[in-house]
Amino acid sequence: MIDPVELARDLIQCPSVTPVEGGALDLLQKTLETMGFTCHRLVFSDENTPDVDNLYARLGDQGPNFCFAGHTDVVPTGPVEAWSADPFAADIRDGGLYGRGASDMKGAIASFAAAVDRVLAKGPIDGSISFLITGDEEGPSINGTKKVLGWLQERGEALDACIVGEPTNPERLGEMMKIGRRGSMNGFLTVKGVQGHTAYPHLADNPAHRIVAMMNALTTKSLDDGSDHFQASTLQISTIDIGNTATNVIPAEARATFNIRFNDLHSSDSLSEWLKTVLDEAIGEGGEYTLDISVSGESFLTPPGKLSDVISAACRSVLQLEPDLSTTGGTSDARFIKDYCPVVEFGLVGQTMHKIDERADVADIVRLTDIYEAIITGYFTGNSE
Repeated sequence: MIDPVELARDLIQCPSVTPVEGGALDLLQKTLETMGFTCHRLVFSDENTPDVDNLYARLGDQGPNFCFAGHTDVVPTGPVEAWSADPFAADIRDGGLYGRGASDMKGAIASFAAAVDRVLAKGPIDGSISFLITGDEEGPSINGTKKVLGWLQERGEALDACIVGEPTNPERLGEMMKIGRRGSMNGFLTVKGVQGHTAYPHLADNPAHRIVAMMNALTTKSLDDGSDHFQASTLQISTIDIGNTATNVIPAEARATFNIRFNDLHSSDSLSEWLKTVLDEAIGEGGEYTLDISVSGESFLTPPGKLSDVISAACRSVLQLEPDLSTTGGTSDARFIKDYCPVVEFGLVGQTMHKIDERADVADIVRLTDIYEAIITGYFTGNSE
């Protein structure tokens, strides 16, 4: 039987910093093939981004197809000397497994593989189990999950439900699952002006004054008060740049960047229209600006139902906890999967993800394996408690 802690250690010891595969997918493929999975390695490329190695593995050819999605790529370690040990040594100390990717999310991948191993040891399932694992979640997310999903669609292969193993729990295992995520969009604003002498402002047009008024208009207007499953949408300015080193010169141009995290009351298209209306009014007569928009993902929600019910039942059975159904946090690859099947995120505690000395409690990895086993059983039999 697979030991989830040892598999997690082996995965952490693969230095798979985006977009480098680092041996992690090789290791997982070997593990899954030993269990009887048919594995496909899918390398996708884009002219502006590095090639990315991905893995899709499936056991069974009947529906329903229950998928576990995740990523073996990790963020850079930061200064290695700041860590208490080698970030890829996967040391176990004081009940914790330390290493880059321990919580985000090699621990969850190991737990799900071990859970599947346990389920299969009890007999065949009435359906299929699959793994969709990318090496591009922490990077630009161009050559990863999104393209694997397109490849599956082209070959007529459907997913019926999916768990993404992101570290969804703030402090304690079992307290939270994510049934949706806010959308995220960035605005890049450039305001044009006429350069001149500060003593003769009537001969110039100060873009700094205009951009301050425009940013004030954006930040003082409420987008909404939240919805049934989402908190209120937010707009945050990340930078305002003029780059003027002279105290007696009115600048010719001013720039600002802002981010909007939006709920299911909006789309990026509706917000783009709202931005244009607000900025047109705030810039004042004769002002000129350009606004470029980039969208990381739209907001989405998997309404409470079978998948969230099975996860809740498993948490009650293993931990005697009822997890919150949350939509907080940033974006994940669930934003792509939601177009294909119901998707819920549930994994380890995320307090140390992306930090120096990232860690996961060894006991949590074992308990997460128990929960995943109950989830798989509950999904296919209707009984996880």
